[in-house]
Amino acid sequence: MSLPPGFLDELRTRLSLADVVGKKVMWDQRKSNPAKGDLWAPCPFHQEKTASFHVDDRQGFYYCFGCHAKGDAISFVRETENMGFMEAVELLAGEIGLPMPARDPQAQQKSDERTRLAEVMEQAVQWFRLQLKTGAGGEARDYLTSRGLGPEAQDRWEIGVAPPGWEGLREALVAKGIALDDLLACGLVKASDKGRAPYDVFRHRIIFPIRDARGRAIAFGGRAMDPNDNAKYLNSPETILFDKGRSLFNHQRARTAVGQGQPLVVAEGYMDVIALAEAGFTGAVAPLGTAVTEHQLQMLWRMAPEPVIALDGDKAGLRAAMRLIDLALPELAAGRSLRFAILPEGQDPDDLIRAQGPAAMQQVLERAEPLVDLLWRRETEDRPLDSPERKAALDASLRNAIKAIADPSVRGHYGEEFKRRRFELFSPRRTNASATGPRAPWRPGGPGRKGPPPPATAATRASALAAAGASVEEQLREAVILATLASHPGLVDEFAHALEELDWQGEGHMRLADALLRTADEADPLSALEQEIGTAALEKLFTPAHVRIAPSVRNTRDHELARMCLAQDFAILSASRGAAREIAEAMHELSGLADEGLTWRLGQAAGARSRATKTDDTDKAEYDIAPNGARLDRSERAELDSLLDQIGHKKPRDPG
Repeated sequence: MSLPPGFLDELRTRLSLADVVGKKVMWDQRKSNPAKGDLWAPCPFHQEKTASFHVDDRQGFYYCFGCHAKGDAISFVRETENMGFMEAVELLAGEIGLPMPARDPQAQQKSDERTRLAEVMEQAVQWFRLQLKTGAGGEARDYLTSRGLGPEAQDRWEIGVAPPGWEGLREALVAKGIALDDLLACGLVKASDKGRAPYDVFRHRIIFPIRDARGRAIAFGGRAMDPNDNAKYLNSPETILFDKGRSLFNHQRARTAVGQGQPLVVAEGYMDVIALAEAGFTGAVAPLGTAVTEHQLQMLWRMAPEPVIALDGDKAGLRAAMRLIDLALPELAAGRSLRFAILPEGQDPDDLIRAQGPAAMQQVLERAEPLVDLLWRRETEDRPLDSPERKAALDASLRNAIKAIADPSVRGHYGEEFKRRRFELFSPRRTNASATGPRAPWRPGGPGRKGPPPPATAATRASALAAAGASVEEQLREAVILATLASHPGLVDEFAHALEELDWQGEGHMRLADALLRTADEADPLSALEQEIGTAALEKLFTPAHVRIAPSVRNTRDHELARMCLAQDFAILSASRGAAREIAEAMHELSGLADEGLTWRLGQAAGARSRATKTDDTDKAEYDIAPNGARLDRSERAELDSLLDQIGHKKPRDPG
């Protein structure tokens, strides 16, 4: 449906974003200033204890400094209620009494059809429930009772039964005046290929209604009562109401429970969800007969940042977990991932709860493993690593897995974690004793020393190097890179890959790099960057003297100079850190025993670092070296000399 010009503006003008958001959050009274429309709260999109979610009621937008969620009242309702755009607009317009514009005939017809079919589905829900309470439902009631579901639980879950006949539902609903075409459109009956009347889809099955996020009945799931039935579980076919890849069983109730602090648990089937919810784990959902889809994954993340996937401990359950990992990797982001609760082999949540009670299930959920653990297990378990070639194959496999992660920050942390685990996997156990006896610990004054080192002077203790360690030079170079790109946003795309791949060491530098990538295409990139990271962070970046005097930062119009400086700075950082990694890995892998291979590797690393730090001839042609070692732009020096000549105070040029 297309809306007339000005309608959305009027809707946003008449809405109070604070009122809309206030239904989902508790405002932090210490940080908020309601009189100025400045409101803060813990973010409803990710779990946190601090109030990083900001609402500007006067401007009508929100922003979370933790997960970076942002938008207006319409986007807030869409995300929190899992609605489409027009559904959110209709809901908000209804709350403030703003009439919706007339729809075009085609859209109105489609909406009317969905409403009519949803009413047919409700009629079917009531008929199935009625059958469970009759004599025909005795077998189903006995089965449900044996599974721990008494009459009250049956009513809570609206469970019904489809009798063995072929036309019971069809005849009952047609007798109520429902058109046969609507029964076909709902997937309740199926056309016969033998020229007979349409027949019921569900026969001799326990029936579970499937509702959407708004509580409307959209489909049914049926469990066979006949153990010889070819299909133990059967879902409704896809219809105008039901898309199984975009639906979750128990979606509406679980969303409410998760909002009240319950964990979001993803099980495999209806009975697992019901058993979990009846045991107190009310934030349980299940996909509908298929593996979790990309759309369902996004639905889960809209409810909770880290859903817990509860899987059977058999091979099939683990295979399902591995497939889900591949689906989730490209979508991982800060504070958004999955955890996996692997149940004892041969048991599902329903089995475990009935055998050992809710406490046993609680323990399984508390031991849920992060996604990185299962990914590491998949890549290393039952994999021989007894040769350099096999170790290299593992490295390649890990690199390929990490490449699937789109978020540069998450990708970097996965790389560091795998590097740590790889070192632990390949490094031999160190002991305090060798074949010749224990090694004496190093002491001041030991071999090669004549006593303790002299105390540091006051100037040394106050220096940046002493305060920040040996990596301070690299952190300063990082700051120059970030300031240069902030001053030359047109170069961000050219160096985007280097920005994403660099292992940022400086405080806040990773966040600055991510913000540069997000704001480079804005009309005013520097203003957008300031809004993204805050004025204080931007001022902190440009405050140090080494940043302010960098030629690539001062000369904001000389993009070629900035490009040259960026390329050199990235190359120096890459070579320096590559050399450090090579030294560390070589030493670890060879257990500290120097040989020709180690010498060659260290020589190669040192050579790469030396080449990267050398300036080329062009660089020498454009700069002079002052007596204090600083580089001076020759064009600027020439202008200064000319000015001194004019005023009669020509200074003698520095030698060289």
